[in-house]
Amino acid sequence: MSKKADGVFITGTDTKVGKTLIAAGLAVALQDQGIDVGVMKPLESGAPSFESTPIPRDAFYLKEIASVQDDLTLINPYCFQPPLAPGVAAEKEGVEIDLQQITRAYEELKGRHEFMVVEGAGGLLVPIAKGTLLPDLVKLLDLPIIVVARVSLGTINHTLLTLSYCQKEGLDVKGLIMSKSTPDADPAEDSNPQIITQFSEVPILGTFPFLRDCAGVKGNRDFLAQIFNEHIDIEGLLKQLGLSSKP
Repeated sequence: MSKKADGVFITGTDTKVGKTLIAAGLAVALQDQGIDVGVMKPLESGAPSFESTPIPRDAFYLKEIASVQDDLTLINPYCFQPPLAPGVAAEKEGVEIDLQQITRAYEELKGRHEFMVVEGAGGLLVPIAKGTLLPDLVKLLDLPIIVVARVSLGTINHTLLTLSYCQKEGLDVKGLIMSKSTPDADPAEDSNPQIITQFSEVPILGTFPFLRDCAGVKGNRDFLAQIFNEHIDIEGLLKQLGLSSKP
C-alpha cells in the first residue's frame, strides 16, 4: 500500500475541466468513509464581485459542501476578479502573491483535519506568481496529485503532456480522473481512456459524468457523493492515497 498521504492536490489539463466539482465530490466521498477532510482553493481568479470585493465562488462552494467551519481566508488566501491566470490577475491588480502565506494557511488547515483536498487553478502549468508556475506550489505543499482531464477529443495530447511533465518534475501522480465537461456527444470518449493507458502507467480512476444542473448538485451533498461513488473507483483511490475506510 502507498504511504499514507496527508492530502491531495487536484489539478487539471486545462481550465473548465471540472476540477471544483471533482474536488468537492472527493471531499464528501472521503468524509463518507469516516475521514475528517479539510478543503482549500489557494488561488482563485475570474471571481464575481460584490461592491468591488471579489467573491471566491469555488472556494466558498468547497467550504459549504464539505461543511467545514474554517475561515474562508484560510481556504482561499488569494482571490482576483480578472478572468486570467492567477499570477497575471495578481499583477494586474498590483498584488504580490506570497507562497509562504499560502503554505502557512495550508499548515493551519492541515493541523485541524486528517486529510486535505486542495484544488489548483486552471491547468498544471499556470503562472501563479512572477516567475512561478503551479508545480512550485505543489512541491512546497509536498502533496501528491490527481489530474482531471477532459474525456473528449484532444485529451490524449493534453493528458499525456501533463503526465509527462509531472514525471519530469518528480511530481507524484496518484491517479487520473476523466471528466465529461460538456453534454455534447463525442465518439472519441469511448477510446480515449484506453489509449491513454497504453502510454501511461498512471491509473485511471473513473470518468465523472456531465451534470447539467450544477446548481442543484451543489446544493445536494448526498447526491454528489452518490455520483462520485458510482463513477469513481473509491477503493482504488483510497489505496493510491494510503487511506483506509473507517467503520
